[in-house]
Amino acid sequence: MKRIVVTGALGQIGSDLVFQLRQLYGEDAVLATDIRNNQSEVVLSGPFHLLDVTDGQAFFNLVRTHQADTIIHLAALLSAKAEDNPLQAWQLNMGGLLNALEVARERSCQFFTPSSIASFGHSTPKEATPQNTMQRPATMYGVSKVAGELLCDYYFHKFGLDTRGLRFPGLVSHTSPPGGGTTDYAVDMYLKAARGESYTSYISEGTFLDMMYMPDAIQAVIQLMETDAAKLIHRNAFNVSAMSVDPEMIAVSIRRHVPDFILSYESDPIRQKIAEEWPNAIDTSAARTEWNFQTKFNLDQMTDDMLSHLA
Repeated sequence: MKRIVVTGALGQIGSDLVFQLRQLYGEDAVLATDIRNNQSEVVLSGPFHLLDVTDGQAFFNLVRTHQADTIIHLAALLSAKAEDNPLQAWQLNMGGLLNALEVARERSCQFFTPSSIASFGHSTPKEATPQNTMQRPATMYGVSKVAGELLCDYYFHKFGLDTRGLRFPGLVSHTSPPGGGTTDYAVDMYLKAARGESYTSYISEGTFLDMMYMPDAIQAVIQLMETDAAKLIHRNAFNVSAMSVDPEMIAVSIRRHVPDFILSYESDPIRQKIAEEWPNAIDTSAARTEWNFQTKFNLDQMTDDMLSHLA
């Protein structure tokens, strides 16, 4: 029986992942942690503990007490917020990750942490971005993600730690409000459309970014973690995506349900610059080959499901 500790459990992907893991392995098997307690369903539906991941000793004690064999480390400052607070982003994203890896090494835990398409940069090929390619990001979030990918590889090769990870694109969810990511405009569009409101995009027209619907992202994490390690060549930072879209494509999809939905543009220079660093569409063939990565939702299917839940 798995015993799992999830950090950053109240963040964008954390809540949905905790719920799914508890359904699979039992409520008591999954300890959710975060630096705050918001009395949400994820806090009340199973074990929860406050945890500052930059406190290595507290991290170790919690994993030992829970007798965890798996750590899923999600705690991080996202792209736009990281640019506002680069020092805090480095301390949290890298200090927290190093603590998590050390605890996993000392307790012999299986380990997962997400990377991001933010780990790419201007020198990265924009189309069919390869699994292995040039990575020179110009944002603190991106720099921390590249460093995190390398650190996880180091712990695998140096200590034999079973580290695994995905390079997430923008994640769209009806349960998680925008949380400071550059691709959060998509979630905001659906929220405004469901309320009968117009939306002003901070991302410019024609800016393509990879996206994935949250159920597909959750399934990808679980599928990767349950894959036989012998099948994995890359292990960390697999490219995963379901679609490459710009704001207008999402608006067109929304108008199938909300014909009067109005999309306008007022580019935010900071987030637009971040978006232009990232690929238009990434190549996911390594994930498909090594552990049969698949998605269920295309753009219109995602729109249908999002709006049905937000209605």
